[in-house]
Amino acid sequence: MNPFRHLLLGAGNQPPLGTWLVTASALLAEAAGHAGFDFGVIDMEHGPLDMADVVHLLQAVAATRMVPLLRVPWNDTVTIKRVLDAGATTLLVPFVQNAAEAAAAVAATRYPPQGVRGMMAMSRAARYGMQADYLSRANPEIALIVQIETEAALAELPAIAAVDGVEAIFVGPADLSASMGLPGQLRHPRVMEAMTQVAERCRALGKPVGSVGSELEVLAQYRAAGYDFIAVDSDLGLFMQGARGALRALRGREGEHVHDLAAGTRES
Repeated sequence: MNPFRHLLLGAGNQPPLGTWLVTASALLAEAAGHAGFDFGVIDMEHGPLDMADVVHLLQAVAATRMVPLLRVPWNDTVTIKRVLDAGATTLLVPFVQNAAEAAAAVAATRYPPQGVRGMMAMSRAARYGMQADYLSRANPEIALIVQIETEAALAELPAIAAVDGVEAIFVGPADLSASMGLPGQLRHPRVMEAMTQVAERCRALGKPVGSVGSELEVLAQYRAAGYDFIAVDSDLGLFMQGARGALRALRGREGEHVHDLAAGTRES
């Protein structure tokens, strides 16, 4: 079974918790997996990742229990083909606006006759040719999550969710807030109401739904609203929080001592 599908089925009352992997660092991806995250989103849309980085991060995460989700830069058939050949099994496609775009994304993940994915028998996904039945087994093993990020897409949610092959819905709260004329105001009552309504509608449609956030209070509200999987910040965001918190704590109490310590370290 697809590992993300298995993760959702085994979640029970505790939605899987993940994080975003944006730094292109295989070490941080591996560390996030060992930290205990259930899934990690390898982000090609906003992160500085090329195809070699994708392979390295997939290899790093494979050494942990963390399930990798691969967000492609766009709903593009060629990119989708390449990341599937690299071994990704669960894709997140951004900015899907309607059922036709969702269907195009599904087709890009399927070999003919169900789709348009180009065939490659010696790919990493096929264990470099050692998995002889890969081409016949691949289609049902791929999971596709579509990301809806605008008010226009929310209006099309029932039609998008009904597309065969759409495994789950992911709501991008930052872009959604921008489409509502409230950029970055993720706590705004209108934005929070929209996020809650999406969870309720997805539950009625029988489709798992997920989202992401950096504030624990907001994430708790998503959880209470019924989101089925939630991403907590990113590798870079978590590092910056820890770094800034440590500096504030030390400089606030013992600023002069910390500077003396740093000078002594440099001298040694």
